[in-house]
Amino acid sequence: MSGKLYIVATPIGNLGDMSARAIETMRDADLIAAEDTRNTVKLLNHFDIHTPMSANHKFNETAALSKFTAELLAGKNIALVSDAGTPCVNDPGYILVKECARLGVEVIGIPGPCAAATVVSVSGLPSDTFSFMGFFPREKKERESLFEYIKGNRSELYIFYESPNRIEDTLDKLSKEFGDAPVTLCNDLTKLHERIYRGTVTEVLAEIKANPDAGKGEYAFAVYIKRDEESTEDKAEELSTEARLTDVMVKRGCTLKDAVNIVATEAKIPKKEVYKVSLSLKEMME
Repeated sequence: MSGKLYIVATPIGNLGDMSARAIETMRDADLIAAEDTRNTVKLLNHFDIHTPMSANHKFNETAALSKFTAELLAGKNIALVSDAGTPCVNDPGYILVKECARLGVEVIGIPGPCAAATVVSVSGLPSDTFSFMGFFPREKKERESLFEYIKGNRSELYIFYESPNRIEDTLDKLSKEFGDAPVTLCNDLTKLHERIYRGTVTEVLAEIKANPDAGKGEYAFAVYIKRDEESTEDKAEELSTEARLTDVMVKRGCTLKDAVNIVATEAKIPKKEVYKVSLSLKEMME
């Protein structure tokens, strides 16, 4: 019988947020797969946990995959942790979880701290649906693609992470496109000097510029960008079926065959019609 892989959430700042179940799981595990063993050892020492560790970070997670799966298939239990928060949420772990699912190894989540979820909960912004975008893009082309995506997307609340040395520049870029959008900006969540800024992107940018300590501590923020229903619908009506198929393949990274099903469903176009158009498009692509 194979072992189990436990996805263990750890504190994002305040050690008091470590759950009793997380501590027990890490103590009972045969091995801890840690994003950075140098950081995790501090957590283990604080909670008197003596389970051996092995590194599982973005630079080695593919190479280390066979080692971890071999241990699991041999009956050992592994606790997967990141430096802070919930593994696999903008942190390493996805590759191992995916392989365990393929092999039939049981994967168990030990829920707890997550910066993205915490930002949503304290934002005071409409959050029936939201999009977690990870770190704000640095490259100009990536930012332009992001802004186009936001303008045409149905989600209205977007969650980002950002480093202290880039937060002012990021807000400046956002303010040029969405200056009036309300934002909740969280600095050093759960830590002693935690601070939350609220206002429009332009207003919060001004606060950051005026704060000499703004370059300290990590940031996570939620920005609410109201969707322009009319312009989105007009844009959708202007798109030809060929354009829809191309758009779906590019943005979702799917095959032409999959795009046919998606366009037929979402645009409410008879599948036979979409299929005929796809044949012409296929000839153009070949």
